[in-house]
Amino acid sequence: MEQVFLNDKLIDVDKACLSVTDSGFLYGAGLFETMRSHNGVVFALADHLDRLSFSARSLSINNPYEKGYITDAVYKVLRANKLTDARLRLTLTNGPMVEAEQDRKPTLLITATKFRSYPPEYYKNGVLVILCPFRQNPDEPTCGHKTTNYYSRMIALNMAHQRRAAEALWFTTGNHLAEGCISNVFLVKDSVLCTPPVETPVLAGVARKTVCQLALENSIELTEKDLTIDDVLGADEIFLTNVIMQVMPITRVEKHAVGDGKVGPTVKKLQRSFAELVENECEKHRSSD
Repeated sequence: MEQVFLNDKLIDVDKACLSVTDSGFLYGAGLFETMRSHNGVVFALADHLDRLSFSARSLSINNPYEKGYITDAVYKVLRANKLTDARLRLTLTNGPMVEAEQDRKPTLLITATKFRSYPPEYYKNGVLVILCPFRQNPDEPTCGHKTTNYYSRMIALNMAHQRRAAEALWFTTGNHLAEGCISNVFLVKDSVLCTPPVETPVLAGVARKTVCQLALENSIELTEKDLTIDDVLGADEIFLTNVIMQVMPITRVEKHAVGDGKVGPTVKKLQRSFAELVENECEKHRSSD
């Protein structure tokens, strides 16, 4: 029986219950983190928890938990489900709606399932993406945070899947490139790696941060700047990132072929470097335990 961590204990998944007045359920007043473990170690867990803490402070989500407490809870879930390579989700909401502020208790839920990667051909041949018909509003207070109010992203992602695309690229109301529904996006032009700045705003992705570090280590010139549809259509290479997909190449945007329509050398280099980093980091932390 699958087990989850709910609030302060492990519990069978079919016995886990949330209050009907939970603010995350009623209003989307919550945050979540999607993580991956490899060889029993959660990759970049500290980065995920740092982002969770930052967003909780920014959006007034009650987070009384020390990072050590959440870390222990995450690994309890892995052990309870006998998983080493897993996809994990941490959800934190403001909990049940109560009148007295001092009585408010957050809801903390951590789940883990067996890791399933994207199809190998996505990485070998690249994927198709579409342009999202919706716009990202920089003045929206939750923009740039991974909140549980994610339905607009799921609508756009479903539209992409209906068109046999892997993702939909969002632009801002000012027509600047932002991100994918569930990913950050990078362009390569004349061997220079470009990505929208976090202040666009876009989600400060853990994989995005990793790619920026890898670019530095591999002597790849990196610039964070405002990008437009012309930059997208003129790019030599484009790829998506999140901790599940790592580095996923885009070879078509709508009917437009990216570059020569094949996975480019910068993407291939970053794919290898990212995979090696995950392997090395997880092995290092496993050895130190």
